[in-house]
Amino acid sequence: MLGEYRITGRRASDIAASVEAGVGSGALAPGALLPPMRELAGVLGVNPNTVAAAYRTLRERGVIETDGRRGSRVRGRPASAPRDELRVAVPPGARDVASGNPDVRLLPALEAALAGAARRYAQAPTLYGDDPVVPELERLARADFDADGVPAGPVGVTSGALDGIERVLAAHLRPGDAVAIEDPGWGSVLDLAAALGLRVVPVAVDDDGPVVSAVERVLAEGARALLVTARAQNPTGAAVGAERAAQLRAVLARHPEVLVVDDDHGHAIVDLPLHSLGGVTRHWALVRSTAKAYGPDLRLAVLTGDAVTLDRVRGRQRLGPGWVSRLLQYAVVELWTAEAVDRTAVARSYAERRDALVAALRERGVPAHGRSGMNVWVPVADETGAVTRLLAAGWAVAPGSRFRVDSGPGVRITVSGVQPGEVPGLAAAVAASVRRTTGGRFD
Repeated sequence: MLGEYRITGRRASDIAASVEAGVGSGALAPGALLPPMRELAGVLGVNPNTVAAAYRTLRERGVIETDGRRGSRVRGRPASAPRDELRVAVPPGARDVASGNPDVRLLPALEAALAGAARRYAQAPTLYGDDPVVPELERLARADFDADGVPAGPVGVTSGALDGIERVLAAHLRPGDAVAIEDPGWGSVLDLAAALGLRVVPVAVDDDGPVVSAVERVLAEGARALLVTARAQNPTGAAVGAERAAQLRAVLARHPEVLVVDDDHGHAIVDLPLHSLGGVTRHWALVRSTAKAYGPDLRLAVLTGDAVTLDRVRGRQRLGPGWVSRLLQYAVVELWTAEAVDRTAVARSYAERRDALVAALRERGVPAHGRSGMNVWVPVADETGAVTRLLAAGWAVAPGSRFRVDSGPGVRITVSGVQPGEVPGLAAAVAASVRRTTGGRFD
C-alpha cells in the first residue's frame, strides 16, 4: 500500500506532517492508497479519532482525497505542487506564446485613472466602517450585469477572479465535497480546489463549453458545485452559446442545491454574448475580472449572485482583508466611465489573430480550437515532444498538463503576442511539431 514508507506520529499534527513529508519527498507517490484509519491507528497505538483528525487536516491542505469506501489517496497533484510550476523556460531568441498574458498594447494607460482615483480619495478618505463597495462601482457593475442578462443580485468586490471563486466555494463547500470543473480548464482553479480540500470531478468540454451529458453524470453522482467559464475559456477558447446554455440550465433545474459559479474573465475582450447559468439553482455567483482588459496588476473583480452567497462572501471578507482598496475601486470607476478600453476593437484584435491561427493550422491538417478569447488549444499525440520541438523551432508554448485532469494531451498557444504576419510561420512550426489528431471534444 505504501511500499517502504512508514507513517509515524502520536498526535494528529505529527501524523499529518509525516504523510505530507512523504508526499513532498516523493516517497508517497500520487495515487498512493493510505491505510484505513483503524488499521493505521492500531499500528501507531493511537485512537482512531486521532488518525481521522490527521486525515481531515491532510484533506483540507489538499494533500489527500477521500472517496468513500475506496479510501484515502495521495492526490494526483497535491496543493504543494501548483500547476504554474509546469512552465517552459523561454530561452533567448524564442517567442513566448505560453504565458497567457494580454497584449500590453491593448491595455489602457492608467495615469489619468489613478490621478482621478486620488482626487476622489482626497474628497472622501476611506475610513474603517465605510461601505466596502464604492457605490458608483456597484452601479456600473450592476448595469453591465443587467445588460448581459445576469439575474438580479447584490454586488461584491474581490481581489481578482480567483479570490472571488475561492470565497464563493468556501462559502458553501467543505473539504471532501466534489466540485465539477471543466477539463481541460484553468489550472489555477484546479489547484485552488485541491488546496481547499475539495474533490475535483472533471467535466468534458467542447467548443460550446461543458458537455451536457458530462454535467448530467457528475451532478447525478453528487457533485455539489459546478464551475463554468462562460466565454474565452482557458485554455480552449470555448464559449457557451444560447442552445448549450439552455440545455445546461435544464439539467441544473433538476439539481437546485448545486452551487453554480460562472467565471466571466473574458468580459471586455470578447464579442460573443454572455449566457450565464446563474439563477437556476438556489446558490450561484458570477465573477467578472478586470485583469484581461485593463491589466493583470489591477487586482479587482466584481461579482454578483444570490443574497445568501454574497452575504457569506462579504461577511468572511470583513474578517480578513476587510475590503478591496477603494483607491483601486475608484480607478476602475474612472476607467469604466471614460471608456478607456474600446471593447469592440480589443475583441476584434484578438479574434483576427486567433481565427487566423486556427484556420492556418487546419489548412495544414492540424485541428485546433479557439472560439473566443486569446488562446488556441491544439490537441497533440505527444505533448512533451510537441513542446520540445516547438521550443527548438523558437516558439515556447504552454504544455497541456497545466490544464488537464483526464482529458487528452494538448498545447495552449496565446495569440496576444503574435502579429498577423507571424501566423503562417507559427502554424508551420506547430504542424511540423505535432501529429494529426481528431475529435471535437478535449477528452
